[in-house]
Amino acid sequence: MELRFGPAGIPLSCKGRTIKDGIEDIHALELGAMEVQLLRPHKPISEDVDLIRELASELDVYMYAHAPYYMDFLGKEEYRKRSYENLIWAGETAESLGARILVTHIGLYHDLDPKEALEESIKVIRRARDLFKRRNYKVKIGVETSGRQKVFGTLEEVLEIVRRVSNVVPVLNIGNIYCRMDGALNTSEDFTDLIYEPVMKVTKSKEFYFHFSGVERRGKDKIKTTPIKKGELKFDTFIESLLDHEDFTATIISDSPLLEHDAYYMKIIMDRVKQRRALRKKKSQEKRESKK
Repeated sequence: MELRFGPAGIPLSCKGRTIKDGIEDIHALELGAMEVQLLRPHKPISEDVDLIRELASELDVYMYAHAPYYMDFLGKEEYRKRSYENLIWAGETAESLGARILVTHIGLYHDLDPKEALEESIKVIRRARDLFKRRNYKVKIGVETSGRQKVFGTLEEVLEIVRRVSNVVPVLNIGNIYCRMDGALNTSEDFTDLIYEPVMKVTKSKEFYFHFSGVERRGKDKIKTTPIKKGELKFDTFIESLLDHEDFTATIISDSPLLEHDAYYMKIIMDRVKQRRALRKKKSQEKRESKK
């Protein structure tokens, strides 16, 4: 199993505030991924993208990108058109950066019922996927789960898009899923039953892409993202469930307000969990040998 960690954006501690500087800082922190936030539509990347790709490859930092956060593919036609244009621009930019996945939201349901919203979402994602394919883009579109009941993106909805539109991947925001499931993710078995197995059935992929942070919620709606230590959601339990399945790789992006701090904190927790598991295994082996 290979697990990579990284921040959703340039590290807060990065003095240069460029993507290049961010990659170098992530490597220095012994992290392995970075999700570039493309928040200002149609603003060109001012840096040398060839240099960024070469540096990321040289330092073994996986690159990802996030399309503008405000997307409205289910609203008025003018907003749908603008959102689509922004997604295509983000796709072109993500491809130039060598990103593996371009993350996007769908937006509010508005007056559509869930079934209508699903069909409309499939249409727009398939249309964008087809354009990416014609342009020979390597970057894949990733549809992210949402944390509010008024916003399209339950786990089931995202997986249905992935099932029906090839070459599209699920972006599993664990904090958002936790909220939409009303806090049902409390044990490693919960994660396996509610996330791992359903996703594997749909994608048949052995590569996962996660967002993780602490969260505060009101019922099934997320109020805000928090540092991991201050949220309800426990990373220890989540990583236990991942370590129970050694046949896949995963990238875990910190979208906590602490960004790289919590990305590194997750890596530390993973190492601690691995050590505890190794110690338990050793004691179990010693116990069996003592009985012989």
